[in-house]
Amino acid sequence: MSDVPKIDLDFTAQDPIPTSAVERAHELMASGKLFRYGEGGADEADAALLEAEFAALVGTKYCVAFNSCGASLAAALVSAGVERGDKVLMNAFTLAPVPGSVAHAGAEPVFVGITPDYHIDLDDLRRAAKASGSKWLMLSYMRGHIPNLDELFAVVDELELTVIEDCAHTMGASWDGRPTGTFGAVGCFSTQSFKHVNSGEGGLLVTNDEDIAARAVLLSGSYMLYKQHGARPDDAVFDRHRFTTPNFSMRMSALAAALVRPQLELLPQRAETWNARYAELAKGLAQLPGVRVPARDAREAFVASSIQFSLDHNDIASVVARAAASGVFIKWFGSDEPVGFTSRFDHWRYAPEQSLAATQAVLAGLCDMRIPLSMTSSQASDILRVIRAAIE
Repeated sequence: MSDVPKIDLDFTAQDPIPTSAVERAHELMASGKLFRYGEGGADEADAALLEAEFAALVGTKYCVAFNSCGASLAAALVSAGVERGDKVLMNAFTLAPVPGSVAHAGAEPVFVGITPDYHIDLDDLRRAAKASGSKWLMLSYMRGHIPNLDELFAVVDELELTVIEDCAHTMGASWDGRPTGTFGAVGCFSTQSFKHVNSGEGGLLVTNDEDIAARAVLLSGSYMLYKQHGARPDDAVFDRHRFTTPNFSMRMSALAAALVRPQLELLPQRAETWNARYAELAKGLAQLPGVRVPARDAREAFVASSIQFSLDHNDIASVVARAAASGVFIKWFGSDEPVGFTSRFDHWRYAPEQSLAATQAVLAGLCDMRIPLSMTSSQASDILRVIRAAIE
């Protein structure tokens, strides 16, 4: 193993926050005006400006800024009409905040199987919808994998489902030229570190439905200061909801918004960098024994901040450990116990137990690796050497 390189790369490294964002953050801290609202008017309007700018970027009428993507997902469900005890369909391959948002809304997750390409299984979606009676689908683009949305929404229409899109891993991504987050009733994006823009934590909800937007603003915690939102419905819409919508105190701060705004214009360059490394890694991984990297449809304009592959091996835990010893950190969804950020549907025991054998088989071999923007082509080549040695 002496010829196996030692990788000196922080897989969790983030690009520096843009200078203009740092300067604005200093201004806010010097003033102490970190709350997004001002009783004398929104003179520090970073969150309102972010809402207007992100709505324009995605091409929706309305945007509401939250303190996390999970909070925005919960608010999306409640705003769209989900009530306590309702059943919400969702991909079985996702991360813990997604079923957590369903529980936050007082509803019950119903997991839907996935295909070997990590997409929601449309046949199982039909089965689960009919068995549960659910009229709601939380569609998670887990790790940026976008299914054929033409086919999926044909099934959605057939089943008369209302869709909330979890776009935590698809900011800047699209299907056939149309941004994710604009296909369903609501789309929710993340500004958490390790995502496509970084404010430490944050979420952005987009919609074209004025009633959903007004309820989301009120749920976020606007009090009666909703006029200080940057991409909101008219006052008359708020009059329909302001006495019946609770305040969940989940709004984004001015400081988080100030960090995000200058990063939006960096999305195209970041996507180009990530996708270049992804292409190199995907090509190399596909040549390794027992490794399968799903093919991606030409209509799927993804933003690959990570890469996933399926490994057919009798001891994946040892492969992961050997790679880690050489500085390559791979997450594995087949572990019996949840580790770090990685867990799967049978670990979430607050949800009713379900048997999804085909999905369990996919997750048993599913490996996941971050792609930091700082990764070079040379490092990608060395990482492939490490993974080959760990497998062999």
